[in-house]
Amino acid sequence: MLDDNGDTSKTHYICQTYVEAKGAKGAPAGVKIDKQFQYSTAEEAENRAERASQSPDCAGADAYMIIEDPSSGEISAPTFLVRIGNVPEFDDF
Repeated sequence: MLDDNGDTSKTHYICQTYVEAKGAKGAPAGVKIDKQFQYSTAEEAENRAERASQSPDCAGADAYMIIEDPSSGEISAPTFLVRIGNVPEFDDF
């Protein structure tokens, strides 16, 4: 995909789901990544996150986008489109 700058960077739209994780040896419980799905549009990723978050097994879901520069291999920090339910702090991402 081409971005607004007209270069060859690729935009990836991702839905990532989370499940509850038990804390180890007295550590607090949290969440861990369950599944990741890649989509062609932001709307598809957001819709999947909303549907997934309604599952009783799902603690939470994120839909986000990242931009990849194929020439350097660098990937941008995620830009969150929607965050639903129990999701990790951005610093934990």
